[in-house]
Amino acid sequence: MNDTVTEIVSAAVYGAPPPALAAPPAGAVQLSPLAPGARALESISDGSLASLVMLAPPGTAERRYAVAQALRALKVGGRLTIMALKDKGGSRLRKELEAFGCVVAETSKRHHRICVVARPATPSGVDEAIGAGAPRLLEDLGLWTQPGVFSWDRIDPGTALLMASLPALSGRGADFGCGVGVLAQAVLASPAVERLDMIDLDSRAVDAARRNVSDPRADIQWADVRGAALSDLKFVVMNPPFHDGGAEDKALGQAFIRAAHGALGKGGTLWMVANRHLPYEAVLTELFKSVAQRADKGGFKVFEARR
Repeated sequence: MNDTVTEIVSAAVYGAPPPALAAPPAGAVQLSPLAPGARALESISDGSLASLVMLAPPGTAERRYAVAQALRALKVGGRLTIMALKDKGGSRLRKELEAFGCVVAETSKRHHRICVVARPATPSGVDEAIGAGAPRLLEDLGLWTQPGVFSWDRIDPGTALLMASLPALSGRGADFGCGVGVLAQAVLASPAVERLDMIDLDSRAVDAARRNVSDPRADIQWADVRGAALSDLKFVVMNPPFHDGGAEDKALGQAFIRAAHGALGKGGTLWMVANRHLPYEAVLTELFKSVAQRADKGGFKVFEARR
């Protein structure tokens, strides 16, 4: 997925900037790790882009990494238009860009800060920011990961509770929103599992999972769970996301539940964990023949739902 781009790319877009704030030019190439099938920003040759429009990631290390990669890829004088909600990194954009040696023109609109810069001849701190946001092996966990991935530097407590609640699973199953592969490792510890489809929207998580999970029964895919063409599975496990673009979105987790229901065969089982405050019981009971809460601890709840 991160193959080197051989053709000339002159204009690019990273993420989904609101069109009313900055419309990418026609033919702009998508570079976001959250857009399955997109090119990788890292694969764009140094000094080759004429322009890039970016919706900045909310995390500091992730954002500085993306900006540094953009400055590396832009030609001298190339135009970077970058924006973020004020409370999702926008208030810090100008200062961060100035630290890279950029002269910044800043405006505000629709709760976003929008900054436009021309790539300086010798931007400062690019290598350091790329190093700080690059993939790395966490020695204490024995896991490959990267800033920006969900729970990138620790095992999420919800995932840990789900792992502790799981029985030994069997047959064909799937891990929806597999992240770097922590939950998959626990599932694949059962020799009765025949195959595990691991799916995540984030190419960085997928790359890490491929390094962390070498079991031949695992098939790791960069895709949107909501469009997964799976059927007749014996089980699905998941810790579904409930944020989209930094904002809480309960419908996202509900969509994961519906996707799991569609992928399971008759008698198949969904094992999922969720934050206690999220209202998933209604959609679970609407879709599944039986629903049981198997754990409730530390602000998380685990459900077993049988189709």
